[in-house]
Amino acid sequence: MKEDRQDLTTGSIWGKMLLFSIPLVLTNFLQVLFNMADIAVIGQFAGSLSLGAVGSTTTLVTLFTGFLIGMGGGTNVLVARFFGAKDKESTIKTIHTALLVSMVAGMIVLIFGLLFSKGILELLNTKEELLDGAVLYIRIYFLGMPAMALYNFGNAVCSAFGDTKKPLYYLGAAGIVNIVLNLFFVIVCKMDVAGVAAASIISQYLSAFLILRALVKVGGDYALRLSKLRFDKRMAGYLIQIGLPAGLQNGIFQVANLFIQAGVNTFDATMVAGNSAAANADALLYDSMAAFYTACGSFMGQNYGAGKRKRVRNSYLVSLAYSFGIGTIGGIALVIFGRQFLGLFTNDPAVVDAGMKRLTIMGFSYGFSAFMDSAIAASRALGKSVIPTVIVIIGSCIFRMVWVNTVFAYFKTIPSLYLLYIFSWGITAVVEIIYWVHVYRNTKIG
Repeated sequence: MKEDRQDLTTGSIWGKMLLFSIPLVLTNFLQVLFNMADIAVIGQFAGSLSLGAVGSTTTLVTLFTGFLIGMGGGTNVLVARFFGAKDKESTIKTIHTALLVSMVAGMIVLIFGLLFSKGILELLNTKEELLDGAVLYIRIYFLGMPAMALYNFGNAVCSAFGDTKKPLYYLGAAGIVNIVLNLFFVIVCKMDVAGVAAASIISQYLSAFLILRALVKVGGDYALRLSKLRFDKRMAGYLIQIGLPAGLQNGIFQVANLFIQAGVNTFDATMVAGNSAAANADALLYDSMAAFYTACGSFMGQNYGAGKRKRVRNSYLVSLAYSFGIGTIGGIALVIFGRQFLGLFTNDPAVVDAGMKRLTIMGFSYGFSAFMDSAIAASRALGKSVIPTVIVIIGSCIFRMVWVNTVFAYFKTIPSLYLLYIFSWGITAVVEIIYWVHVYRNTKIG
């Protein structure tokens, strides 16, 4: 990894961020393929009930994985900041403390998911005919949460150093294994939802093993070493201060989405299946855009540590432009080719029609989420994570709950449910941008 480290404090931000982010986009895309492969294989070879069962868990899975991704974001920001400041001792302490924190977080999520996932699915009004399959899938899937936490840790460290290629290679290898095992377990072994869940966790442990092995073998001062594996209270405090609010925000965001899923579940099983198939586009677009939010954290972190104020600001603006562009172009493409996209997950024309109701509205909305998320990433890169989380809770989460219980409750139509996304993004974005400007003006850089 040493030869792949990049100094993000010099040169063209536009060019460097694009080259930096392309492997991240591909990495996130492959990570999405884990779940998409589950849905596609189930839809094609196991039937619509199994598709609905797996799809019913999407929001719940995203709730917990979002928490782990947020914790990884704290690692990325701190490692990039200390690396940019050339503070070797703090960089090493952060890496080894973050590994311990990630291991604990992964185990907590695993235990919580195993104990409470069935109750949460019941609270979501999961259809009775889908519940058993959904519970079986999610309990197996959650066995992979410690591996997911470790992979996100490794990915965050590599990205902070400017190395976005190795995580891509490792996740690519794991993704191929995931797809092959999906087909084997479902078609040959007839394991249905248990098969796709087992394939996912095997691939997750493989990707975690590969990236940790790389961090051990890099050599030099920043290598992962058991002899340096100590819990540093100061670094742990910083990690929790930045990462925990980010993780909670991702989780709380999905709590609000649970209300949306509950709204979808008031329609028939065909609409639930169509929503599940179309929701794969969310992860595809969000995670592609998220590559530029990670880039924002890495670029701003290194430049913050190096004391380059103007590059800190420009890193935010460039990441916003790129993420808005990819969200807008990708969303419009999904509207145009939506039926072909949905055909990857189901052969049922009625399910495709139901899925298009979501894609038609969401496709024109995705890009606007960049204004909210880029500002949040920029604030966190400057060490401010609590207030952005509070703003999201009020502007998006609480707003969505209110919308579901007022606007949707009045109209009771699927479009009235999906329109809440762009309204909540818009309201939250305005406040998040105002807050970031305030933080930037009042933060001493250099």
